[in-house]
Amino acid sequence: MDSWSRNFELLIKSRTPLIWIRTKEEERLYKIIDQSCKSLKIKRLVSWDCVNGIKGVLNESGKFSNNPLGVLNWIKEQKSDLPTILLVRDFHKFYEDPSISRTIKELSSSLKETNNNLILSSHLLPSSEELDDLITIINLPLPDLSELRALIKEIAFNTDSDLSEKDLNELAIASSGLSETKIKQVTAKALTQRGKISIYDLNDILAEKKQVIARSEILEFFESKSSQDDIGGLIVLKTWLKQRYRAFSKEAKEYGLPIPKGVLLVGPQGTGKSLTAKSISQSWSMPLLRLDVGRLFSSLVGSSEARTRETISRAEAMSPCILWIDEIDKGFGGDARSDGGTSQRVLASLLTWMAEKESAVFVIATANAIDKLPGELLRKGRFDEIFFLDLPNSEERLSILDLHLKKRRPSYNFPLSTIIDRTGGFSGAELEQAVIEGMHFSFSENRELMEKDLIKAVSELVPLSRTAKEQIDFLKKWSSTGRARSAS
Repeated sequence: MDSWSRNFELLIKSRTPLIWIRTKEEERLYKIIDQSCKSLKIKRLVSWDCVNGIKGVLNESGKFSNNPLGVLNWIKEQKSDLPTILLVRDFHKFYEDPSISRTIKELSSSLKETNNNLILSSHLLPSSEELDDLITIINLPLPDLSELRALIKEIAFNTDSDLSEKDLNELAIASSGLSETKIKQVTAKALTQRGKISIYDLNDILAEKKQVIARSEILEFFESKSSQDDIGGLIVLKTWLKQRYRAFSKEAKEYGLPIPKGVLLVGPQGTGKSLTAKSISQSWSMPLLRLDVGRLFSSLVGSSEARTRETISRAEAMSPCILWIDEIDKGFGGDARSDGGTSQRVLASLLTWMAEKESAVFVIATANAIDKLPGELLRKGRFDEIFFLDLPNSEERLSILDLHLKKRRPSYNFPLSTIIDRTGGFSGAELEQAVIEGMHFSFSENRELMEKDLIKAVSELVPLSRTAKEQIDFLKKWSSTGRARSAS
């Protein structure tokens, strides 16, 4: 039995009269409650919705269709000699009715005297605060790995699909973050195409996950093709990331290591922060979810916090994964008074989750301006480490230039020493742009790239270290006080 079912059964045994369960998976919820009823020896599980009325009581089947008040009065009249759980679906549509609200208040007292329970099922949370103290609210999480394995194994058995343990595990891990309904849809497609489910269904599962993430509007499923070999320099950061990747293994868990929380990358624009986030996904073979902080904030009061909870829940369901919060300073660096404190409440939700999370979600956040970040985000324990990505030194500039030249002109054979001397203060992105600009010069003259083209390109490019000197100097001074670790 999983922890959610244990918690649910504890609520039933402790005579919690009213339980609001937030979920879109009605069929799965019914099966879980049915299993709990059998475990608790509760003989009667009754469901209701506004179209079909009551189900589960033969002599009253179909009653109270489109009559939510009637079904509430029905459970109120049931005696204690036959313990009953009433599952009411889509109840958010009737919640605001004064007579229904009044009846629920009465049920919160009267049901305590019986062995009956009222469970309200909805994909939304209650909109009114009037009954908050009377109703216990819980979320039904998406299926965990053990549930996914059991579901896929059952489908494989029923369709004579010969799945090895290795393929079963891979399919279950790939399916994390999908609902039971979505998994059934993917497997139905596989059965139509190939007559069985197999490891070849991984691409269909990935495509379905992309659609689920796309519909969330806040998270983006980012397919990265960059690896850490595409990044010049940053040796300390690369070594640290390799160590943290090993901490996700079963051996690390047995050794006693906790699952890594995440890393904050701070530095001027163009120093490889976003590229590092993309490269981790490729190197670690984990899905990369990009969080759009701006979309978390909504004009409706309370909806930003709800979106944050939903985002966290979705990311945890996708685990193991990487959650990339790009330019976090722009999302939480403003004046909290200007948005009624919404940004602070959303930040508090994120920070609490980051400090307490046990799921394999590695958070990588990037920031350009450290002075705009709230102090609580920089406190030890939020991230495993804070790294400062400085402008590359001469050795790193050589590595970056060589990397971009070999990528675009593999046969180049001119020295780089003169160009290295002339690019002090250039970021990695500016060095890449210099190579592209030099190639434009050579291409326009129908010849191969030469040293003079790069020299001309760097002489015409004005680096950020000159146009934003004060900001970069502030970052370097901040880093030098020991608040961040050098990435190089």
